Amino acid sequence: MNMSDLFGNAASDDNYDASNIEVLEGLEPVRHRPGMYIGGTDERAFHHLAAEILDNSMDEAVAGHANRIDFHLQAANTLSIRDNGRGMPTGNHPKFPDKSAVEVIMTTLHAGGKFSGKSYATSGGLHGVGASVVNALSSALMVEIARDKKLYQQSFSRGKPLGTLTEIGGAPNRRGTTVTFTPDTEIFGEKAHFRPSTLYRMARSKAYLFAGVEIRWQCDPALLAENDPVPAEAVLHYPGGLADYLNDATRDKALMVSTPFAELAELDGQKFEWAINWLGAGEDSFFHSYCNTVPTPSGGTHETGFRQ
Repeated sequence: MNMSDLFGNAASDDNYDASNIEVLEGLEPVRHRPGMYIGGTDERAFHHLAAEILDNSMDEAVAGHANRIDFHLQAANTLSIRDNGRGMPTGNHPKFPDKSAVEVIMTTLHAGGKFSGKSYATSGGLHGVGASVVNALSSALMVEIARDKKLYQQSFSRGKPLGTLTEIGGAPNRRGTTVTFTPDTEIFGEKAHFRPSTLYRMARSKAYLFAGVEIRWQCDPALLAENDPVPAEAVLHYPGGLADYLNDATRDKALMVSTPFAELAELDGQKFEWAINWLGAGEDSFFHSYCNTVPTPSGGTHETGFRQ
């Protein structure tokens, strides 16, 4: 059988030499094949951009360097996430002396401080695609860092810096990182938009998963429908952790016992939190598991061990 018959088309050119080899540099591969990095360009992938940035702030909180995250959905499909953590390093990178560490983080795949385990004992952001991919898939992105009593800023578009990291003022009583971005319609289409309900659920779940963080949710009222269950503003803080989550998730269900069994255990320096309750007859059961505040819908040894 002729190969052109099998695939319905023939090779466009018999000449195949070194000049045919394309090299995609920087973040070009992300824009060329976004599905390889975020699983597609659908609504789920679109919202995954928010999860990537939020996970980075959560890593600061879990590491004990932040206790507050501001999550602000603005008009025109723009999202801003701010934490009061250490702030991205602003000095020049040893391997790229002409670039700040901020620019390296935002424009280089597989760049970050979570691989060695020296800066973060645990991290959720390490398991994702990183801020650089969010940058590549955003028509506009701005990073603002408050560190060492100084305020820095750098802007990007479609993964490319629009200038260098610049000191724009003082920040004597503030620290942390703010990332504000607008996903690119060239990638996701004109109709793609952030859903307040999806983002609110995302922010609330992170607050449940780590009792030590307070997430301040804010949404432009113009984005909310009349009688929308999603509030325009809310402070999400759950000192009871997973027990609070389970209580809220089963609020309208028949229960075998009124109070869930819950514990935060530690073994060999690793922490494990669990909560369990039993539903009454006719109620649909559910089982959710997470690792470093990131959902694990396919399970894992942590879920298998708990079930056993």
